[in-house]
Amino acid sequence: MSDTKDYYQILGVAKTATAEEIKKAYRKLALEFHPDRNKSKEADAKFKEGTKAYEVLSDPQKRQAYDQYGAAAFEQGGAGGPGGPFGGFGAQGGPFSYSYSTGGGHGDFGGFSDPFEIFEQFFGGASPFGSRQRRPTYSLRISFDDAVHGAEKEVTIDGKNQKIKIPAGVDNGSRVRFGEYDVLMEVQPDAYFHREGSDIVTEDEISFATASLGGEISVRTIGGNVMLRIPAGTQPNALFRLQGRGVPHVRGTAKGDHYVRIKIVVPKNLSKRQKELLTEFDAESKKKKSWI
Repeated sequence: MSDTKDYYQILGVAKTATAEEIKKAYRKLALEFHPDRNKSKEADAKFKEGTKAYEVLSDPQKRQAYDQYGAAAFEQGGAGGPGGPFGGFGAQGGPFSYSYSTGGGHGDFGGFSDPFEIFEQFFGGASPFGSRQRRPTYSLRISFDDAVHGAEKEVTIDGKNQKIKIPAGVDNGSRVRFGEYDVLMEVQPDAYFHREGSDIVTEDEISFATASLGGEISVRTIGGNVMLRIPAGTQPNALFRLQGRGVPHVRGTAKGDHYVRIKIVVPKNLSKRQKELLTEFDAESKKKKSWI
């Protein structure tokens, strides 16, 4: 564990806390220290600290990684490489943060459609944006492939057929400005690719022999198959990073990474010869232990 404060302590919950207990604890903390409600000097730091803890503990996979590796799993140089397989959350400002731009772009509303929804759901309607008229919003369901690679879709708005260009890298909940309207993306999940922001996480199987002796396997990425070298002695759930093989950033040319989690397959039906070899292997292993 690093010097970072314990996330469970920050939220004031036990390590066995349920998802609902974690959410309730964060809501209480955020209501007390949100900068729009608390103007004290330490409020902003406490709010960001609590938000960071919540974004990890509220996600089952991130929480599992934190319980195993600590905060180092989400820091530069942590488990899984720079930023870790679950990195990137720090820039979001939390599920109740907001930013808004009147310059034609769309802001980061932390999973909410716009600032109005945040303040209506979180602060009971106390919107700081007054009576600004909302833009009409339409939802559009797209495939995972269209979301990561971009696409052009034909939509019908107010009885008119129009084509909308979906930029590569949009995610579930992304909002694309289209003329006088906003189009909210609803991305269908993929059975193989699991997305974490701009990163992709997949589970790939290897044989016991490959795990022991090492070798190469073909890994399917969103950009095509690539070869991954498996070092000898690879353990179950080992995580390998394919740099730059993730999702393109909507703004800019950078890409996320692809993380491969290894699953070792134990054969169910062995031939007589395979059993003999494994028996010899086991006997040899026991001999080595006795020499120590």
